[in-house]
Amino acid sequence: MKVEQEFTMLPDSTWVLTVDDMIAELKVANFLQKAIVIRTTRLSDYAFDDLPKQLFKGKAREVKEADAMMRDDSFWDKYRQVHLTKSESKMDAFVHNLEQIKGFKYIIFGAKAFIENFVETGNPSKVDIGPINTMLTSNFVDGFRTRITAQTTAKLHKQLFLSGYYAHGWGSHKNYYKGEFVYSFNKKEYLPREFPKRTLTLMSTYDVCSPSDKFMHTDKDNVFTSFKWAKVDKMMFYNRQQVTFEREEDWGFKTTVGLKTEENVPCGELYFRPLSTLENTKIRTTELRAELRFAPGETFINTKQRRLKINLDAPVFTVSHTLGLKDVLGGDYRYNYTEASIYKRFWMNSWGKIDCYVRGGIQWDKVPFPLLCMPETNLSYIIQDFTFQLVNNMEFLNDRFVSADIGWDFNGKLFNRIPLIKKLKWREYIGVKCLWGSLSDKNNPYLPQNAGDATLMEFPGGAYIMNSKTPYVEMAFGIHNIFKIIHVEYARRLNYLDLPTATKHGVRFMFRMTF
Repeated sequence: MKVEQEFTMLPDSTWVLTVDDMIAELKVANFLQKAIVIRTTRLSDYAFDDLPKQLFKGKAREVKEADAMMRDDSFWDKYRQVHLTKSESKMDAFVHNLEQIKGFKYIIFGAKAFIENFVETGNPSKVDIGPINTMLTSNFVDGFRTRITAQTTAKLHKQLFLSGYYAHGWGSHKNYYKGEFVYSFNKKEYLPREFPKRTLTLMSTYDVCSPSDKFMHTDKDNVFTSFKWAKVDKMMFYNRQQVTFEREEDWGFKTTVGLKTEENVPCGELYFRPLSTLENTKIRTTELRAELRFAPGETFINTKQRRLKINLDAPVFTVSHTLGLKDVLGGDYRYNYTEASIYKRFWMNSWGKIDCYVRGGIQWDKVPFPLLCMPETNLSYIIQDFTFQLVNNMEFLNDRFVSADIGWDFNGKLFNRIPLIKKLKWREYIGVKCLWGSLSDKNNPYLPQNAGDATLMEFPGGAYIMNSKTPYVEMAFGIHNIFKIIHVEYARRLNYLDLPTATKHGVRFMFRMTF
């Protein structure tokens, strides 16, 4: 890395920084060509006048134009302080000539679609088709499943966005859909999720899922996460309509308010059997949910699938409450569910970093088991952050719980002492995940006083009640940064091993580039 700085003397003999350039040479692997990144910075128009005091009062306001990060060539030709070199100015022509080579534009098209997971339909693209990795997948109910998804971009309209998909299960012969309309109160560069998010969303969908799918951070139809370490045969059809308002402030505060009505019909090996009839039935809920989230200093980068946090040092505080509305839009149950969580990263100097995530929730009312607290479990071989890797689908049902996820990335502190591994630049990792939970008497279907209750339902096979004095614990030992992108972890379950569905250990992996 090389840094070049130049200082200029002002008329009053003050020296100020006017040139601040950085040149960095990057190498991903020895067999790949090196790359050079040049950051060019010019500073001018210095002023040392006193600023009005009113500028420091109230909240900081930053006005950002919607296309500030997507300027065309004419803008940069007008305002660029350092003119392009001859080779730099010919880069567009070079790329254009490459695209004229027979077959090469298809290589570029395929590479771009693979990296972005979306296919653009024009230049600029007003409609993107994707995610590509959801087009072909499978599950227990549908067998082989196909899906086509599309979304409009800000190139069509900077404030109105449409997205949706159509899917077909070839084993179940069922058709599924999702349609979403988003109005953004501020103009967007490309997609409505860009920070700050201030949107009103209307959504309607009919599909099939397992109860644990709601904890996935990726699309439930992701072909890579469709490979499971446990048999997922307890599923349900859901018909959901939802309206959601989200508002993010520039200083990290987010408010979410939503109204949702949903009907669930069990399928596969899942059954909804009230204790009063023991006949398989369906449930319908209507709920009003409010969430407050505070993450000071949080920053993001945007992709076509999601936005990614790049400042994980910011603490994240979240609290939410869900109110079930009986006899509203067909809702069958009245309930109150409260949840809170805290995330924080701690730097340990040369010993790397520790990520801590603590979450707790309480279901205050008597409800059937689909509305109880389920562990955030991950049933795929792909690592998902802040989920249990060896807990089965609905394995523990509670009406109050506290979970903790602590991961320590040593950043090579130990491996760097081993010559060969030091050269490989592998990074060691250790993590522990805990769950404390309990089920109150009012929600326990096995107690004599609840026999024949019309609200409670039989627990599904493989669902158990935790010992409130014995928390569930699992550990993970991992090696990260393999070939700069592969993370591999060995997960080990430490207790509740006597349960028939318990899995003692397993290997998980993911692809993630870290710096």
